Amino acid sequence: MNILITDDEPLARARLRRLIDEFDEGRVVGEAANGKETLQQCERLQPDIVLLDIRMPEMDGIEAALHLANLERPPAVIFTTAFGDHALAAFEAHAVDYLLKPIRKTRLLDALQKAQQLNRAQLQSLQQADAPTAMRRHISARVRESIQLIPLDEIIFFRADHKYVTVRHLHGEVLIEEPLKSLEQEFASLTMRIHRSTLIFTQYFSALSKDSEGHPQLLMRGYDEPLPVSRRHLSEIKQLLKKGQKIKRKETKAKQ
Repeated sequence: MNILITDDEPLARARLRRLIDEFDEGRVVGEAANGKETLQQCERLQPDIVLLDIRMPEMDGIEAALHLANLERPPAVIFTTAFGDHALAAFEAHAVDYLLKPIRKTRLLDALQKAQQLNRAQLQSLQQADAPTAMRRHISARVRESIQLIPLDEIIFFRADHKYVTVRHLHGEVLIEEPLKSLEQEFASLTMRIHRSTLIFTQYFSALSKDSEGHPQLLMRGYDEPLPVSRRHLSEIKQLLKKGQKIKRKETKAKQ
């Protein structure tokens, strides 16, 4: 088995490498210091197993595991951490096992052997597991043979179309295969439903207007075309508009 070690502490990576070198279960093909580097290394090295620390800068291990599941050949994930309170989220994020630091040699060997027994069908079933309640900071999409990460603060809206959802962001758009309902639940604090097929990020809300036939539509910053609004969601949008106007008035008074 080809193994990738991810940890933001070089000493922790070195210790894991020494332990693995004592086994016949696999070989270390690379290292990474955070979640983003992990995704890059997995695309390049195609490891069978990722030993993944949870608490890391830029992108933590839980979010990295969720994005890894979008790879065409997702690796088995074994979390390594000094904190035991992440166990539930770890397994919801498709982890094969969960190792507490300091990691014992026998426990590591057991986890590697367990990961070795996973086949492609099992990996696919893990990939389809429910996402954890923790909110991601990026959306990942498969673009050709690689993974593209879109930061949440650059996303303007999600739009559902049959089995796919279009992610419209400041630099273009990508398709993902995540239900709009689950995206709405995960990003409830940042989004608002304006139509049965459209979920906007409220920070890009610009204005409410009407088309030539009098139907309500929404204007979004960073996007040229108006978005249709269903009447059932119209009152919520008007409340958002009033709230924004109040904030602007307060800011103007503060400046004066």
